[in-house]
Amino acid sequence: MKTTIHSLLMALSLLTALFLPYTSPAQSSATQTVRGKITDAASKAPVVGATVVVVGSTPLNGTTTDTDGNFRLSGVSTGRIALKITFIGYDDIFAKDIIVNAGKEVVLDFPMTESFTKLNEVTVSYKRSEDNKVANNEMATVSARPFSPAETLKYAGSLGDPSRMAANFAGVSGANDARNDIVVRGNSPASLLWRLDGVNIPNPNHFGSLGTSGGPVSMLNTNLLAKSDFLTGAFPAEYANALGSVFDLRLRKGNDEKHEFLTQIGFNGVEVGAEGPYSKKSKASYLVNYRYSLFGLMSNIGFEIAGTPYYQDFTFKTDIPVGKKGNLSFWTIGGKSNVTFLGKDVDTEKGDAYGDENNNTRVNFESGVAALSYEHRFSDKTYGKITLSGSRSTQNFKGDTVLYKTGVKEVLQEIQNEEALFTNEKLSVNASVNHKIDAKNKLSGGIIVDLNRFDLLNRALYPAVISRRNTQGETMLSQAYIQWKHRFSQNLTLNAGLTGLHYELNNKSAVEPRLGLSYVLNERSTLNLAYGLHSNLQPLLLYFYQSPNPNGGYSLSNKDLGFTRSHHIVLGYERNLSENIRLKVETYYQSLFDVPVQSTPGFYSVLIEGADFAPIDQGNLVNKGTGRNYGVEITLEKYFSNNYYFLLTGSVFDSKYKGSDGIERNTPFNGHYVLNALAGKEIPLGQNSSLSINWKLTTAGGRYVRPINLSASADAQTTIYDDERAFLQQQNGYFRTDLKIGYKLNRKHATHEVAIDLQNFTNSQNIFQQAYNPRTNRIGTAYQQGFLPIPFYRLTF
Repeated sequence: MKTTIHSLLMALSLLTALFLPYTSPAQSSATQTVRGKITDAASKAPVVGATVVVVGSTPLNGTTTDTDGNFRLSGVSTGRIALKITFIGYDDIFAKDIIVNAGKEVVLDFPMTESFTKLNEVTVSYKRSEDNKVANNEMATVSARPFSPAETLKYAGSLGDPSRMAANFAGVSGANDARNDIVVRGNSPASLLWRLDGVNIPNPNHFGSLGTSGGPVSMLNTNLLAKSDFLTGAFPAEYANALGSVFDLRLRKGNDEKHEFLTQIGFNGVEVGAEGPYSKKSKASYLVNYRYSLFGLMSNIGFEIAGTPYYQDFTFKTDIPVGKKGNLSFWTIGGKSNVTFLGKDVDTEKGDAYGDENNNTRVNFESGVAALSYEHRFSDKTYGKITLSGSRSTQNFKGDTVLYKTGVKEVLQEIQNEEALFTNEKLSVNASVNHKIDAKNKLSGGIIVDLNRFDLLNRALYPAVISRRNTQGETMLSQAYIQWKHRFSQNLTLNAGLTGLHYELNNKSAVEPRLGLSYVLNERSTLNLAYGLHSNLQPLLLYFYQSPNPNGGYSLSNKDLGFTRSHHIVLGYERNLSENIRLKVETYYQSLFDVPVQSTPGFYSVLIEGADFAPIDQGNLVNKGTGRNYGVEITLEKYFSNNYYFLLTGSVFDSKYKGSDGIERNTPFNGHYVLNALAGKEIPLGQNSSLSINWKLTTAGGRYVRPINLSASADAQTTIYDDERAFLQQQNGYFRTDLKIGYKLNRKHATHEVAIDLQNFTNSQNIFQQAYNPRTNRIGTAYQQGFLPIPFYRLTF
């Protein structure tokens, strides 16, 4: 998205004006309430009488949970605290790095794991429940990285976006600066599964094209998320229709005792939010937030920016207790976005990551999801949940060919060359049940049924009319799964599962076993091993691509394509080097098969798709291709303590595929290596304020590309690729470093936060893409984002 330094300075001035009236001298130390609920991890039954203590508080600040498992700690000083939670018969919990602000109560939920051994037996001292990086999902054995909403705001360059934040984890690399697609272990970004509160959702990004998983700006609001999981391989059985990764996100509940408010200005937009109870006596709560594009707002008030992105999104959630054992929840998230790129506005000297001087592009996107769920605890060992949900996504695209006068950039004519109107609707039923047999065994299972309705229209209009898609219909994807967690001993745990998929469109089915073993070697170290067979549907647009027939007409040559499948095995080792420093090493091998490739010899494979705005236009495909990804990942992380943290992640990997020509090639995502270094320091400035400095450096191998055939492009007056050398040529390596400087002030009933995120502050020139320019008869290069300062301000009260 184009912007100007002048506009950014205006935005920064606005933030300064908002912030300065509140920067009065520090008053007495601000305090806040910290409260929450303690439950049994396997059954969700309340843990009554658990002790909760603020570690290091003087005098000691502690309490016990009531008959509903709730606890309350009043008068907790603002800043960062740690809680220790203990109860006889359960593993202790040591929750670190909890941020306490004056402007918002801290509401926490802690699941406790029942101790394997009896009181008169000797136990090992290492407890995974004390590791604050243990995933929400108990069935995850390896390759699972939980994250808190604070991390998406803390890390430099993340911009409050879960996808950009996850690009810092081992095995992950960002597809490009212009979008938040992520590549996991060499897999296409399109193989990512998005899940929100147990519902499989469509692409949750503004300008998120059908069949892709990313976009320039996220619709997910960090201020509304709870602790969530990001999984990168050999996932538990409940996750299906995914090959590369899973985002298992959770929305938090609104405050059920106190009304609280938020206003924020940043890269993702200008937003306002509120939460609270419906009445003083009610435990029912609401949570609501609205956000509008910052650059769109600036354009509306007179600061014109070429290619201004307009977008807005809305999120709402309500939770209503039903008796002592039930909870009814409703949530919805929706957004709309549009942008226009005119060829005449493109700077041909610098290139542009979005626009092309030979084309006008006008796009409109709308997407929304709503879900109603009921969760019930049948007993102290069994609970179930059922969710009804619906989603709708639309994409409207119009493109023009721009013709210029010979030799000069003066528009001669604009001719509409393409149009697309895609609508995809989904109605879903998700039902699950979890049963804790005893301290050693837990069973869970469920079904997910998705009814899809679609209306797909896509055609070229110039220089000839070509119908690419023109179909309406509906189909169904059904999933059933069962999972078993068994603790052989205090040291050895088994996670096993089986899932089945059936796609009604072409009557294709898949059965997927999952298996994981975790062994505690000693009080500091754990060894993990997991295997999974995974299956992934093809993008919907691919099934309905109309392949031209030699004798005229069209056929749906891809409609009978089956699942792309893969075997995935991961071996991991974790060691706590000290109380706050963890080392993690994982090695993996992924063998992909039944991959769609051309029916005649060619380089093409579905594995090369997924990081673009455009749909896949390739017909006559068959499930005969293969691929392989393997590598080693290392993570060295220091959790926040003594006012600083660091995160070092490195990945060395190889990603290859074979098309129908039998030649093994690099995938476009085969960078061979990724290295991330992040660090942050918080400097207290008295009792109520602090300065924070966060830094990030990323370096990675360049992408493999299809080289452009200049002479053939000149003859055709459009970009023609040299496919005989497809993905043999690698771009230069990627390098970028970001710096974020922030200031926080806690007043009696409000918290102010202001920051400046200096994106790519060394102004590194990383290649985005290349294309042939018929006006200049040259191959032009567009570069990724240069230096860009992003201001940020948040007020909670």
